[in-house]
Order: sequence, then C-alpha cells, then structure tokens
Amino acid sequence: MELLRFGFLKLGIIDIIDISIVGYFFYQFLLLVKGTRAVQILTGLFLLFLISFSAYWFNLEGLKWLITNIATVGIIVMVILFQPEIRSALAQIGHSKLIRKLYRFEEQKTLDEIVKGALRLSELRYGALIVLEKSVGLKNFILTGKSLNAEVSSEFLVTLFTPYTPLHDGAVVVRGDTVVAAACTLPLTSQPEYRHLYGMRHKAAIGITEESDAVSVCVSEENGKVSLAYGGRLQTAVEPDQLKESLLNLLKI
Repeated sequence: MELLRFGFLKLGIIDIIDISIVGYFFYQFLLLVKGTRAVQILTGLFLLFLISFSAYWFNLEGLKWLITNIATVGIIVMVILFQPEIRSALAQIGHSKLIRKLYRFEEQKTLDEIVKGALRLSELRYGALIVLEKSVGLKNFILTGKSLNAEVSSEFLVTLFTPYTPLHDGAVVVRGDTVVAAACTLPLTSQPEYRHLYGMRHKAAIGITEESDAVSVCVSEENGKVSLAYGGRLQTAVEPDQLKESLLNLLKI
C-alpha cells in the first residue's frame, strides 16, 4: 500500500516501519558509543567509506584494491582494539529497559507457578520445601539431590511432593525458571528458638537461608500452612494473598 511518493521513490507502510526500526537501532547505537573511543573509529570508518565510494565512482582500481585489503584486516583489528567497548555495549543492551521488562515478565510468570503450586500443596496438605536460589550458588546442596533441569510449573511441583513418590523427601531447588534438582539435603538451623518448635523441613528451610541468600517456601504436612524463610528468619502462616507479594519483595522482581 503506497502512502507517500517522492518522484520515482514510493513509500509504503512496510517501508516506513522498516526505516523506523533501522533509525531506532542507529540512534541507540549512537547513544552507546557516545563519549567512548568508538566515536573516533566511527569517524575514521565514515571517511574510509567516502574514499571507497569515490574510488568506485571514479573507477580508481589501485585505490579500490587498497581499500578492500584495509577493510578486511581492519575489521579484525577493530575487534581486538575495542574489546572493552564491545563488551560494555553488549552489557548495556542486556540491561536495557526492554530486555529487563521481558526478563521480569518471565520471572513473574515463574513466580506465579511457584505460588500456585505452593497453595495447591497447602490445600492437599503435602509437605514441601522449595528453595529459590538467588546470587549465592547452591551447587553443593544441589549435588546431594537428583538433577532434573525441568521447567517450573505448579503441576510439576505438586507431582514432586506427592507422598510416597521417589523424590518427595528433601528440598526442590529452583534457579530462574528451572527446577534444577529435587530430594536435596539441606543444613538444619541451630538457632535455639527454632530447635524445638518446628520439624526437620522447617529447620532445613531456615538453615539454607543462614548459609546463602536463598528464599525458602515451606508447606507443613500437618496443617497445610505456608511459611517463608529468608536471612535465617521464618515467617509463618503466610496468607495466600500475601505469598506472591512477599516473594516479589524478597526476590526483588
């Protein structure tokens, strides 16, 4: 569908969308390199492009040969010389608002499944312990269980903690959107105030948060109540409508 015409040049909706996307990425690229050494190299490349264009326009064979060889070697040299700038640019792209929003959406989707699973386990009164890994790795504890590397889902969590199934004892460890292991053995808290009040599952929920920055979701098989452990402390009887909000705050999603 033609929208605009400039002489022989026709512009349709697709052309305008295409130009807008290219313009946006070019603008973002300029913002990335602004104030860095890359500005100097871009200036040099622009001059090289003008010289190359002139060589081809006026059919200067010697100059064309020289420009072609310089360009071939120049790309490799640029990558070597400007590694810090390239890494910085890629890091900024990774932390852009759009990427963060997409990643946050996936995190919240995973969290919804965990909350849904915990509440279903609470209804069924199935004992459960779900550990959410944060910045401190839990590899040593993961190795004590059964490796799974499966996508988080409420149904899967309920299946794992169904009584008398092979993996229902121990803890499940979640990393990002993945259940990395089940039936894991965790350290028990040695705090006197918790020692005689709770069973092994709650003590393990607290214990892992004393040795890492993880967050534990614990479901009691006796009364179905959901508890949260973080920083060596236990928050008991968390209401269903508060569970997601509490986890959002603790995980800083």
